[in-house]
Amino acid sequence: MKLGINGLGRIGKLLLWHQSAVRYFSEIVVNTGREVGRGLADIAAYIEKDSTYGRLGSYLHGYKGGRVIENLNERDGSMTVNGMPVRILRESRNPKDIRWQENRVRLVVDTTGAFNDPTADIDSPRGACRGHLYAGAEKVIISAPFKIKARGVSVPEDAVTLVVGINDDHYSPQQHNIISAASCTTTCLAYMIKPLLDYFGADRFLSASMVTVHAATGSQQVLDRLPETGARDLRRNRSVFNNIILTTTGAARALAQVIPEMGTIGFMAESVRVPITTGSLIVLVVNIHDDMDGIVKRGLINSIYMDFVRRSDYLMYSEDQNVSSDIIGAPPAAAIIEASETHTRTGIIKIPVDATRDVYNDVERYVIEVPVTQAVIYGWYGNELGSYVNMLTKRTISIAESMS
Repeated sequence: MKLGINGLGRIGKLLLWHQSAVRYFSEIVVNTGREVGRGLADIAAYIEKDSTYGRLGSYLHGYKGGRVIENLNERDGSMTVNGMPVRILRESRNPKDIRWQENRVRLVVDTTGAFNDPTADIDSPRGACRGHLYAGAEKVIISAPFKIKARGVSVPEDAVTLVVGINDDHYSPQQHNIISAASCTTTCLAYMIKPLLDYFGADRFLSASMVTVHAATGSQQVLDRLPETGARDLRRNRSVFNNIILTTTGAARALAQVIPEMGTIGFMAESVRVPITTGSLIVLVVNIHDDMDGIVKRGLINSIYMDFVRRSDYLMYSEDQNVSSDIIGAPPAAAIIEASETHTRTGIIKIPVDATRDVYNDVERYVIEVPVTQAVIYGWYGNELGSYVNMLTKRTISIAESMS
């Protein structure tokens, strides 16, 4: 089976890197949507080198390195990457006009970030993710959460949000043709919250919140610039090099699609962008109602994660003192729990309750004391290659296997 990749930005390029290492697909067909530089050689140079991860040859073969992009053919836009055929399409930005059918591409990953609305019509002026299906693909994976623009409109029945290893059973090959692979933040968050939900149950969660301290992304500005017409968030136009920038995240909404129990828990999600190229961190805060078995302690929280690690290939547990550069490119895990920084504090909530004199004699009111523990958990994730792209590759392979 051939794999189509729409877009050659950060995720599209690194997905091509990862797929050239795994080599599950017979060929990769990449759509850039436009002419690039002076031709195919400039595209190859862009693919081969990366300011964050170094050269593709070193990524694939370690210290031996060597050139791995060869056999460039400008006429038909072809090359080989680590011996795997790659074809570059450079004509159409609109998904419905991309030559997927002509190139016998059945499965497409859209990494542009521009086509995230599964309800949008294929004739939308700027295009829609359904256009890939019109152009010949049978299924499309979006490397971002769904973002429905129309108010009050639900996710259609042929679309689903999936996180590898968390809700794979939500996928129906016969029903779902548009699959959101969520986001790097949602993927990490799912692996931080799922072990706690499995152990305590949703009923014992009083509330939860998270802040992602997130590396810069390509949508941010190198230097300050004027905002676009009608822009409301002026911080998005400030220099990513010089600032810590408050922004938003759709992780809370996407998480409820992946783990429905989260819909019953009061949950808030915030995001802070910091001036580094990759490597991000989630600070998760949960408030848990203690039960008769005793107070929730730090050791219990860490043991829950340790037990989950034994049953999962996608969560890691670390007692090292990590910094963000330690997780660049590796390991291939959705989240790395920084166990040395897990903290808990328990407080007592006093609830006055009216009582009848018949039952409690002269006592008109009594107080119920409820112990509540607040836990703080830290989880690292590689928002590009090491974490998210690794999980995205696993998702493309699992979908491909369901199609064969």
